[in-house]
Amino acid sequence: MKDGKKLFRNLAFFILLIGVTLYILLKDQDYFQMWEILKSVKLQYVFIGLGCILLYVVCEAINIGRTLRSLNEKSTFWRNLKYAFIGYFFSAITPAASGGQPMQIYYMHKDKISVSNSTLTLLINLSSMQIVTITFALVSLMFNYKYMNSVLITFFIIGILLNLSALILLLVGIMSKRATNGIINFAIKVMKFFRIRNIEAKKEKIQNELLKYQANANYVKNNKWLIGRTLFTTLIQFTIYYSVTYWTYKALGFNEHNVFEIITMQSVLFATVSGIPSPGAVGVTEGAFIEIFKGVYPAAMMSSAVLLNRIISFYFLVLVSCGVTIFAYIKSGGNKSEEKELLEENKTDN
Repeated sequence: MKDGKKLFRNLAFFILLIGVTLYILLKDQDYFQMWEILKSVKLQYVFIGLGCILLYVVCEAINIGRTLRSLNEKSTFWRNLKYAFIGYFFSAITPAASGGQPMQIYYMHKDKISVSNSTLTLLINLSSMQIVTITFALVSLMFNYKYMNSVLITFFIIGILLNLSALILLLVGIMSKRATNGIINFAIKVMKFFRIRNIEAKKEKIQNELLKYQANANYVKNNKWLIGRTLFTTLIQFTIYYSVTYWTYKALGFNEHNVFEIITMQSVLFATVSGIPSPGAVGVTEGAFIEIFKGVYPAAMMSSAVLLNRIISFYFLVLVSCGVTIFAYIKSGGNKSEEKELLEENKTDN
């Protein structure tokens, strides 16, 4: 984290992907016409969309906080919101969203939350997201099959299979001590990738935490009410997230399709691109959006629709989460007493 070279490489690659995508999207467009379209958007719907994307993060914070409390960890809503934003940012800029959860674990650890409890919390949260994503997409496909061509169907199947594989691994991680050990080792490797200091010194302590983790996992497996509430919150979370596309549609002045149609189409789109390992699925999401929504928007409006939708549903949140991450890093780096305490802890671990 000190030199941040690899982090900047990820950011540079992420920005490059955005640049290439915008070039492909806009190279044959009439910029003046597009500007006129964007100037005419109904701002009330844009603000509703922005509010929805923030509520999406709030729902994740609620799930994180609920599980941490059930594991007797002390964490405020604002800290939980910080973890949610940090997870979103690092997921957006790393391939296959591999950096989000390890960085959340890292910042939870700095806030005195045990690695075993933070890992279990994020495993439950991720499992809930996978269940909702897969179920939502499969149900939605029945209503939107006509919008899918053979290429999109192929990517949809790949996306569902990858999400299903991830779900199985997550559930095994919750049930199996050996699998959990592998997941934590993977988290350590990712944190090494970001040059976080003193990871090796903490490895033995993390291994010892597995015993506590397994006991907590047994508690959660027997706490069906907690799992049910988490799934319900996640369902609301993704319904809100998918609705952003509807508010974009309304902002551009369209009314032919209802909210149910747009939300189900967006859920199919999300499952279709979720298997792509590029950071933030940049490029692929825009292309799939054009294919799935070409029957919704006229050709002359498509580029504007893609651009506005991605600004509201992705780039806006990347910028906000980036700001939160920078603030959290500066605050933690500037806390000398905390750094001294961590160093003393590392000496003890050695």
